Amino acid sequence: MEKKTGILSKIYLGLILFFFYLPILYVVFFSFNSSKSLSKFTGFSLKWYESMFANSSIMEAIGYTVACAVIATIVSTIVGTITAIGLSKSSKVLRETVNQVNNLPMLNPEIVTAIGLMLFYTSLRIKTGFWTMVMAHIAFCIPYVMLSVLPRLRRLDPNIAEAALDLGCTPLQAMFKVIIPQIKEGIIAGALVAFSMSFDDFVISMFTTGPGVANISIYVYGSVKRINPTVNALSALIVYVVTIILIIVNVVPMIQEKRRNKNNVLKENV
Repeated sequence: MEKKTGILSKIYLGLILFFFYLPILYVVFFSFNSSKSLSKFTGFSLKWYESMFANSSIMEAIGYTVACAVIATIVSTIVGTITAIGLSKSSKVLRETVNQVNNLPMLNPEIVTAIGLMLFYTSLRIKTGFWTMVMAHIAFCIPYVMLSVLPRLRRLDPNIAEAALDLGCTPLQAMFKVIIPQIKEGIIAGALVAFSMSFDDFVISMFTTGPGVANISIYVYGSVKRINPTVNALSALIVYVVTIILIIVNVVPMIQEKRRNKNNVLKENV
């Protein structure tokens, strides 16, 4: 009975994964199609990728996307890391309060956050454009950075910073020379998550950008009603970037952990 239940659960999981990933694989597969057909594969070709890089509107959208993601990642990583370090040294009440507030953007539907930011800009009569989109991306990326950094800080020995101060370090030196090197893996993971979230964001970008400023997601949305295989290539580009980031975030730490365990075993044997 248990074996049958285990087999059924695996089949069920396989069907769910198939349902989720089939559309993505479909888009990637037909981005290499030599014809415009979205139902019949006539041969392997890279001409839609060539067409994508030759299209000035698409390249402009890619430029806006990359620039916004890079700026949002840098700022949110710095702010999120400093905030997380400050919270680790704060009182429990303040720490729990800020953590609850920090979780709100992640728990709220994106449409709620997007409309809230749009109304905020409108009430202050701020003209929407590239920088309003960047500020919005920074706002929703910071919680993800903090969520990645805080667990690393909890595992950090609280006496390390105090020892550094006792040995003559200033608070800034203790942070940059002692604390940050100890939590750098969490910082890098948070930065990569922030970049991927910003790179493929659509809803918040749609409500906070202005005329003439469109990232990849907005461009794809505007072109999806027309049969244009170049959009397949552009959509596939997002899949490639996000997949690479996910591999770096999830696989690389596993490899590093295995190497550490192996080195520890070798040291113990020696």
